[in-house]
Amino acid sequence: MENYGQSKNGAEAQTVLNCIDLSSPEIQESVSLLKQACLDCGFFYVVNHGISQEFMEEVFSQSKRFFKMPLNEKMKVLRNEKHRGYTPVLDELLDPDTQVRGDYKEGYYIGVEVPEGDPESEKPFYSPNVWPASDCLPGWRETMERFHREALEVAKAVARIIALALDLDADFFDKPEMLGQAIATLRLLHYEGQISDPSKGMYGAGAHSDYGLITLLATDEVAGLQICKDRDAKPQLWEDVAPMKGAFIVNLGDMLERWSNCIFKSTLHRVLGTGRERYSVRLHSLWNLATIVLLSVYQLASQIKILRSFLQSSAKHTCHSAIRIPMLI
Repeated sequence: MENYGQSKNGAEAQTVLNCIDLSSPEIQESVSLLKQACLDCGFFYVVNHGISQEFMEEVFSQSKRFFKMPLNEKMKVLRNEKHRGYTPVLDELLDPDTQVRGDYKEGYYIGVEVPEGDPESEKPFYSPNVWPASDCLPGWRETMERFHREALEVAKAVARIIALALDLDADFFDKPEMLGQAIATLRLLHYEGQISDPSKGMYGAGAHSDYGLITLLATDEVAGLQICKDRDAKPQLWEDVAPMKGAFIVNLGDMLERWSNCIFKSTLHRVLGTGRERYSVRLHSLWNLATIVLLSVYQLASQIKILRSFLQSSAKHTCHSAIRIPMLI
């Protein structure tokens, strides 16, 4: 299957995205479809990814259980300084230039689990997670930890196809200094059912691009995600992205756009509330933090054919970006 689209849902257009089948033996076809998507808008579907529909439904069921708890209970696991835990409605503001208030969504951050006292826990992206009490939500932690692991494996499988699309070895991102020790943050999201009004600066999630390598998004059947392929257009053209049951919607992040010399696209996107309650789960995946810094001193420059000239001319800027990344999570 090459693409997928449905009818319009309140945007100027309905986008059609390529669909990558991770079970397909036709690897060159997958590489071609992915490369076409990355050159166009950096968004595509991934199916047959190895996570069962039954388990996906369990993840969404457990997510709903948490968000349906009273606010005072959710506030007991409020997001901490390591960006683990609960974020209330309006807590985040993704597009301060156009938003009057924060995003009309609530969320929950789950990152790489590192025991307290482990030297790794001193790093910006590593620490113990914050978990709801097991007597309130039995099995919740185990479900989310398993999904974090399995979704990261999907991200690695997608990264192998991205590597081939960049004329690199398929295992390039599997190396220990790359995705072998990936920084991956799982986000559970709940949109309560407000109707967005861009003319009044009200959004489910304001317009933004993601900062990492790739993002995997699983959604329920409720629409709301929109993309803008040309952020500099006036006026901007926003296109709906249709949900697809059982699939991940995958998009590229700013880091991959920058490291591909802006050949691959990190596209502006937002969520508009339609009046229906909406749930989604996102996995943001980055490279190892050490790799971000090492790239700025050319350690991998000779290995990345398509990126060499960019790294040699922009090392200082890349290093500056590495410093800023922790503040963006």
